[in-house]
Amino acid sequence: MAEYHSSKIGYTLNIDGDYHNTLDIESFSLMMKDPSYCYKFYWLEALVVLISEGVTETTFDAVIDEMIASAWYSVREFHIHLSGLLAGEVRDGLERVILLLAQVSSLPANASKTEIKNAIRNHNLELKAFKEQLTNMVPYRALAGFFNRSNKTVNWGSKTQLVEYIERINSSVTILPYTLGKSSKLKKEIRFSPAWVRMIQDNTVSIMGWIQYEKVKWLQMNNPEVPGLVYKLTPLDEKMCKLGNVRKLWEGILELHPIRDVFTQEPLEKKQYDVDHFVPWSFVMNDELWNLMPMNSSLNSSKSNRLPRWDPFFVRFAENQFLLYESVQASPHIRQLYEGCYRDNLHSIWAGQELYRPGNTRDEFFGILQKNMQPVYDSARRQGYEIWKY
Repeated sequence: MAEYHSSKIGYTLNIDGDYHNTLDIESFSLMMKDPSYCYKFYWLEALVVLISEGVTETTFDAVIDEMIASAWYSVREFHIHLSGLLAGEVRDGLERVILLLAQVSSLPANASKTEIKNAIRNHNLELKAFKEQLTNMVPYRALAGFFNRSNKTVNWGSKTQLVEYIERINSSVTILPYTLGKSSKLKKEIRFSPAWVRMIQDNTVSIMGWIQYEKVKWLQMNNPEVPGLVYKLTPLDEKMCKLGNVRKLWEGILELHPIRDVFTQEPLEKKQYDVDHFVPWSFVMNDELWNLMPMNSSLNSSKSNRLPRWDPFFVRFAENQFLLYESVQASPHIRQLYEGCYRDNLHSIWAGQELYRPGNTRDEFFGILQKNMQPVYDSARRQGYEIWKY
């Protein structure tokens, strides 16, 4: 087994087998070193996915399609900026092509991989220039760690010479994970080395874990305000939301008091409402009680993954939260239902120590809720979450 550390404290890439006797695993561990843009991670990830599926030869075009499908959910559903923003503009070419595909197609944010690839084929002419831009350097730069084995100077300005250089390295210095064909632009062939195919197929789980670790570090650095980023790389099961005990709590309150919908101001009817997040779950990635509200079921799908306007809806939301707070203080039964939310819905220290402590006045409660909630709301807005125009 060969071990390579991506940092002094971090992910260890473990490669099982005697591959280090024939393959340059150390240079392979450098394939994601010093990235300028996030699509370097998605490039290697796409290669590993294709190899794990038994592909031995492919094209730039097919790899770029795999990259788009892989990054789609993070960009569209969670509004992640793959390489941050520069003067308010998207930096990463992969993010730009995803945004363009969303613009020219009718794909939903939670589209399946098959739907995404079908849409790419249907709109390939509009996407072509953006896809070509992604192949300018990364396919070549990704192999730079192997070039240290050669004493010849690399001419990064000529694609033709780079292809020839890669072939020479592969035939006379060390076996490379892939070599490139003679076709141009998106049609250029990628040929995987049989030895590397076997190694990657035998170690796919470890390699994908390493790529994900490095990708998350990069994305978190470029999205410092985004919580739970590690969970925002792939589609998530909606059953992860744990709202059962919160619903029981609101049901208990409805037995004692009328509750008005935050948006319609109409009284909610028992069993005919949903429990939803004020700031979307896809941003906060939790089911904290302080961000949850009962709302009209017919409006929930309309609100979807968007932010309600802060004014006037926050005050109405806070009124319902204060009604919950007063009920917890006044009724032993409601208190018991509230305590049933401890495991899944009451993890924020400030909520337990400040918001839901006994003795808050209405103004104090509103002030604590706004002080802690508005920065989360503002962060989601800056990240690109749309305002729901109810």
